Amino acid sequence: MASMRSIKRRRESVQSTQQITKAMKLVSTVKLQRAKTRAEQSKDYFQGMYATVKSILARSGSISHPYLEKGDSPKKAIIMITSNRGLAGGYNSNVIKLITQSQTMPREDCLIYAVGKKGKDALHKAGYEIVKDYSDAIEEPIYIDAMNIVKDVLADYADQKVGEIYLAYTAFKNTVSHIPTLIRLLPVDPQNGATDEGQEAQADDKLLMNFEMDETEAISLLIPKYMTSLVFGAMVEAVASENGARMQAMDSATSNAEDMISALSLQYNRARQGTITQELTEIIAGADAIG
Repeated sequence: MASMRSIKRRRESVQSTQQITKAMKLVSTVKLQRAKTRAEQSKDYFQGMYATVKSILARSGSISHPYLEKGDSPKKAIIMITSNRGLAGGYNSNVIKLITQSQTMPREDCLIYAVGKKGKDALHKAGYEIVKDYSDAIEEPIYIDAMNIVKDVLADYADQKVGEIYLAYTAFKNTVSHIPTLIRLLPVDPQNGATDEGQEAQADDKLLMNFEMDETEAISLLIPKYMTSLVFGAMVEAVASENGARMQAMDSATSNAEDMISALSLQYNRARQGTITQELTEIIAGADAIG
């Protein structure tokens, strides 16, 4: 059996760790409330943008445009959004698994545009090519950061360095539910955007879209804004998901620490009781020997 001193030291160490996890849980809870509000306020807009652009393209007829056609390059650009810090349960690892375990994305064909140090470091260690690092952008996402990311990726798409563009992030559903998500941004598949909410919506989808400007010019203006909106929306949701995951992880760690403290306290009391019993036995035995 461990000595009383070692048990006491272990218990004090766990108590110290528990104080840290409690503090981190409180900080994550406060950050989550702000990030959750921001994500919920923006979610409808970005979902609406995604559905609207897909609907427009679905009713645009056969438009020939680079944004609507797969490039010649076999390379796939992946904008991957993770966090700069750990201690968030499976938040980062779940996004990383989306890429590393994908059967359609071999490592040699993937070019990573990393938003978040954890994902960047993990994929770099796994042998993936990290093209650019935008980790600072995830600390406090703003629209201009998403614009810069999209600008760089679209430039490589236009130069035929990549043939497809994907977005990997964690969608925020609610405080306890965060969904790792991988979507293709380019080339846009108009058919996936067709709505099926009733016969009226289906009939509307058969009507062709009329453009006041040249349709190619309209697509060139529309697609970058559409991509920027999705990337920014993903960053906002990712921040909310990160804080929600960290709050849950720290709550679980705090509960586990409480269980460990209870078990160590019981073990300490038993060791103390055993020591006292042994001392009493020795005193009695000594008294009998003298008598």
